[in-house]
Amino acid sequence: MSRHFVLAAGGTGGHMVPAAALAAELNKRGHRVALVSDLRGVRFPGLFEGVQTHVLPAGRLAGGPIGWAQAGREMLRGRAMARELYRTFKPSAVIGFGGYPAFPALLAAFAEDIPTAVHEQNAVLGRVNRLVAGKVDAIATSYAKTERLKRKHEGKVRHVGNPVREAVLNLRSRPYPLLEEEGIFRVLVTGGSQGASILSKVVPDGLSMLPVNFRRRLQVTHQARIEDIDAVRAKYAEHEIPAELATYLPDMPEQLAWAHLVIARAGASTIAELTAAGRPAILVPLPSATDDHQTANAREITAAGGARTIAQDDFTPKELAKQMQRLGLDPAALENAAGRARACGKPDAVRDLADLVEQLGAPLSALPVGVAKPVKKVAYA
Repeated sequence: MSRHFVLAAGGTGGHMVPAAALAAELNKRGHRVALVSDLRGVRFPGLFEGVQTHVLPAGRLAGGPIGWAQAGREMLRGRAMARELYRTFKPSAVIGFGGYPAFPALLAAFAEDIPTAVHEQNAVLGRVNRLVAGKVDAIATSYAKTERLKRKHEGKVRHVGNPVREAVLNLRSRPYPLLEEEGIFRVLVTGGSQGASILSKVVPDGLSMLPVNFRRRLQVTHQARIEDIDAVRAKYAEHEIPAELATYLPDMPEQLAWAHLVIARAGASTIAELTAAGRPAILVPLPSATDDHQTANAREITAAGGARTIAQDDFTPKELAKQMQRLGLDPAALENAAGRARACGKPDAVRDLADLVEQLGAPLSALPVGVAKPVKKVAYA
């Protein structure tokens, strides 16, 4: 039975990538999907081609009483626009992926009595998802342990994982790239969709401190901010380390495919892709992330032995060189770390999330007998 679904997400990669994966899966199942986001989201390159998109106003709850009042007015305007969309598009369910643009879309769904769900990508329930947790019909989580999730919501929680693009998921069937003791050692450096200045400052100098025989094997792909890229390129040239630099990596699945080691932030999509592909990593969580959620994101893969986490205050060239040597000088240990990262992946995340969404949007008479799945245990904090 073909139905309509609205996906609502803030315009950052962490929200948009899993929303795009779900949109693709629902389209494959014969449904129609509309995206509600902000201007950043509807312009996100390569994710929502062929999907109808809508920009809703959504203020941020910041700036004191005056800022809150302005945000409230914007959210009410966004809710009114969403209600108008729902009257013509007639969605069977509305699914929020976090971020302020999701809030008015969900408020409108509550007002129109449309089934709702939220998906939380991080290991800490985000602000918007916390605001609506009591009203939505289902809460899908990416981690078995999700902080800031109340026990009273236990009955509506499903641990599905964090959906990734099909091109990344396909890497699970490809072996970890062959690493010979004297062969090329490929390093991918990425700070998320906007890059990370701390990686640009530390990584070139850290790699330069490796033993000469190791340093000469390096081949680096580094995503950097536009304001940093010239200085980073000069640093690699000074250290005679072959490096390709870009402000955006549209071919991230292919970059992951050949990488022996990834140096990255610990955003939700980054962790999901590392564990889907099975790539070992050195993670540097963003300390200013709300509720320190990137540190929480990194715990599972680090505890499993698939990554090493370095707090930003401790992330120095010397520390990076030390960790690189521990990981990189033993090909067998690095391949073992790749397997441990892969074991943390949830390859069925998009399928399980789509199943949940279809159940929300279907009349009981349309559900096959036994379709409802037991809610998996989730740890609360």
